[in-house]
Amino acid sequence: MLISIAIENFKSFDKLTSFNMIASNKLRNNKDRVFHADNVSILKSAVIYGANASGKSNLIEAFRFIQHCILSKKIPLKSRQLYCKNKESNENRISTFEIKMYINGVCYAYGFDILLKEQTIVREWILELTKSDEFKILFSREKGKFELSEELRANNDDMDKFKIYSEDLSENNSVLFLSEMNRNKKITKDSKLFFFKEIYNWFSEDLNIFSPDTPVTNFEYYYDVSSLKIVKHIIKSFDTGISDIKIRELSLEELQNKLNKEIFKDIMNKVKEKTTNNNINGFRLSMRSKNEFFNIAMDSENNELIITTLSFKHGKSLCDFDFDEESDGTRRIFDLLDILLTENKNSVYIIDEMERSLHPSLTKHFIELLNEYHNKSNIQLIFTTHESTIMTQELFRRDQIWFISRDELNNSNIYPLDRFNERYDKKISKAYLEGRYGAIPIFGSFDIEELI
Repeated sequence: MLISIAIENFKSFDKLTSFNMIASNKLRNNKDRVFHADNVSILKSAVIYGANASGKSNLIEAFRFIQHCILSKKIPLKSRQLYCKNKESNENRISTFEIKMYINGVCYAYGFDILLKEQTIVREWILELTKSDEFKILFSREKGKFELSEELRANNDDMDKFKIYSEDLSENNSVLFLSEMNRNKKITKDSKLFFFKEIYNWFSEDLNIFSPDTPVTNFEYYYDVSSLKIVKHIIKSFDTGISDIKIRELSLEELQNKLNKEIFKDIMNKVKEKTTNNNINGFRLSMRSKNEFFNIAMDSENNELIITTLSFKHGKSLCDFDFDEESDGTRRIFDLLDILLTENKNSVYIIDEMERSLHPSLTKHFIELLNEYHNKSNIQLIFTTHESTIMTQELFRRDQIWFISRDELNNSNIYPLDRFNERYDKKISKAYLEGRYGAIPIFGSFDIEELI
């Protein structure tokens, strides 16, 4: 689970700025929205408001940047221009990124300092939160020196591995050590170095970041009979007009006609990888493009590809509808169902403009379903939105609502609603639109006649 993120000198964030999912100890309502660990209480969801260009998407990009640096095992070239450009001196100033997360009963903090202009890693660290609410250093890297905490009491085998891996990276300040420790390295669960793999897996398997133009996503449960029954039930509750969902077979030629050349080529490469490199006799690959659902399965008996898609029935209509014939709002609902149906109960979803193409009532209904489906799980949802109608203390606790605004120097600042100590019966959406909490557009005035 995500505990917090801290960033400095990145895009519109100049000074060190933090967003956290720590539940306020002052609030007693909606306790089912909180996960209680031994030494921290973590919120299961949060919503972030702000005017256009306030920095909401930049916060999402910070998550994406950290994840990319770790998983791609290199600093992206475009990072040279990602420092906060509100001050000229920031070009030569260190940028800081740190994420605190809760993994298998342990609270970790992973972070790094980087000079974006030169794509140079200056510092890197991993900390563990102890039961006495103090962080102890597990690993640190600075000026080519790599250190492992003596408190780990690592055996000789682990220490030898750490020394070798450190020496391999001692002259390379463009790769994170966390990435290097997960580059074909065998670290078993009983190893004192296993925290490197746990943190890496959190970024690769649990952290899911979505923007409106995300091209392809896995949706395997839509082709499972039991899961499809649940999908039908949920979709009907959204009043989309869909009365039934069916699975229909496609030919390879039909699939090729539905997809552009590059996506089709990518899909076929993945099929080839599944059948050759991994030597898998029988597999399933379920994916989604912007306008299509499709599933490719290998028949284990005769090694033939079976391609299927979804079709939809509306009421008493005689014809079925393809996915690309459904409205943007209906397709958006299918995007979001992954959050309700995922089998990874440690998933963290971070979504920019979640309400896109949705009626306010549908967005509200989705939040209600989320609270209902995952009241006993660790799944988290953090999303940005402009939809003020869901800003209610029935849907969210005060510590779940955050704002981003820009100051007079054009720097982004983040702060929670809980700072304002509003009463439980306060109509906060009205107060927000009236400007009580900031984070709304401030319009300039002009005389149009002077411009004509």
